[in-house]
Amino acid sequence: MSAEIENSPVPQQEAATLPFLTTSLDAVINWGRSNSLWPFPFATACCAIEFMSLMSARYDFARFGTEFMRFTPRQSDLLMIMGTVTYKQAPILRRIYEQMSAPRWVIAVGACASSGGFYDSYCTVPGIDHIIPVDVFIAGCPPRPEAYIEAAVQLQEKIKDESFLTERLARLRDRGEDLPS
Repeated sequence: MSAEIENSPVPQQEAATLPFLTTSLDAVINWGRSNSLWPFPFATACCAIEFMSLMSARYDFARFGTEFMRFTPRQSDLLMIMGTVTYKQAPILRRIYEQMSAPRWVIAVGACASSGGFYDSYCTVPGIDHIIPVDVFIAGCPPRPEAYIEAAVQLQEKIKDESFLTERLARLRDRGEDLPS
């Protein structure tokens, strides 16, 4: 018997019957990340109006852990681009993305953000994936609130499949630091 069990306030017979949980570090971290997304809304068009209705009690987007809208990129980990992005806005969008804390995710909302929409113009970016990486695309013009909910579920599933430990080792390798054994 270990000294910890002998000195514990719980008798030895009860210590063996206490419930316990086994899991991996990745599962715990990804559970926390996927259920506490803090979005930064980059809204330039009509998709933002549908997003406003999503925050109402009828759709309750807060059940996905997204009730904390942040209007500063340093406190956000989810960038939601809603609407048309022009080439003049592209450097600003890129800067906002780079200022966000890692890990960060991006949702492109609507036809304009995903493919340039119905604008066939020299000044419209034909999809924001030309500027920053996108994790989930939402189709529609404008998309219904249910489409936002489906995108949140897809993003949560994607986050749960990520590996915190693999990402950390890659960051250490990129910096040239000694890897833990």
